[in-house]
Amino acid sequence: MTVGFDRGASERLPYLDEHSTNVAASADATWEALLGVLEDTLGPELGSDLAHLLGCADTVASGPRPLAAGSTLPGFRVHGADRPRELALAGRHRFSEYALTFRLEPLATDRTHLRAESRASFPGVRGTVYRTLVVGSRGHVFATRRLLGAVRRRAERAPAAQA
Repeated sequence: MTVGFDRGASERLPYLDEHSTNVAASADATWEALLGVLEDTLGPELGSDLAHLLGCADTVASGPRPLAAGSTLPGFRVHGADRPRELALAGRHRFSEYALTFRLEPLATDRTHLRAESRASFPGVRGTVYRTLVVGSRGHVFATRRLLGAVRRRAERAPAAQA
């Protein structure tokens, strides 16, 4: 069901990159794993501390659970949730405005292609320095691939994936 989907929040930002993985689980199991990994990864401790340090607009987890339009995680606000096809997150802090969109494409009843598309702008000199530190160092690539791998592992371990 599509709830509050706002493509404009992410599509107006410049394209940064896209990473993907194939998951040996249904789209529903992959969706549940994605939500769980995001809650764990951007959770109240590390995520909130980093969000405060960067001056993020959203620094705490709030709103409806499971994640839906209007929910927040430290550093992100959910702009749209179309279960089990697409989850759009966006955020901003003093160095960047950014969006991260996850797209799930069923390949079969028990396989899903999961993609993560990143978009961002880095205004001013401080933004340029931040981009160099995060994107230029390939830290963003590492973090995104690690996140996708965690989703894949969790989905493939889920009982629904093995049914």
